[in-house]
Amino acid sequence: MEMNWIAILVSALTTIVVGFVWYNPKVFGTIWMKENGLTQEELRQGNMLKIFGLTYIFSLLIVMIEMSLTIHQTGPVSMIGGPGKINEALPSYHAFMNDYGTAYRTFKHGALHGFISGLFFAFPIIAINGLFERRSWKYIFIHAGFWTVSLCIIGAIICQWA
Repeated sequence: MEMNWIAILVSALTTIVVGFVWYNPKVFGTIWMKENGLTQEELRQGNMLKIFGLTYIFSLLIVMIEMSLTIHQTGPVSMIGGPGKINEALPSYHAFMNDYGTAYRTFKHGALHGFISGLFFAFPIIAINGLFERRSWKYIFIHAGFWTVSLCIIGAIICQWA
């Protein structure tokens, strides 16, 4: 099972593309700015190259972990010691991968795992931070929604294409 680096690099763009739509003033951007006490002028003052560059790097990290949560075949590969050990694996491994190597490798299955990651991982983290920071539920749901949608798309791309 080889990694499809194009799928990984493309799916990491998801957070940026979804963010452009999600945080647009015509969608949730105006509410988000109000909940954070920010103005358009303040947002324009940031170093956008640094913000988007680091966002992409962090998104790559998210994609890598989402890939291991979404693609079930990574379990058997790790059991034999990783991709470098595939040629040394016992015949039972190769038989298993021949039978199940493409099982649950669909867009829909990846989106399901992305949704589960958003609901049971991203949402609780954002909610805990929001509660301690005394943020509103609007703030929490805007961010949790963004991450759930982003993780659904990342999971879908990775599971279907990687």
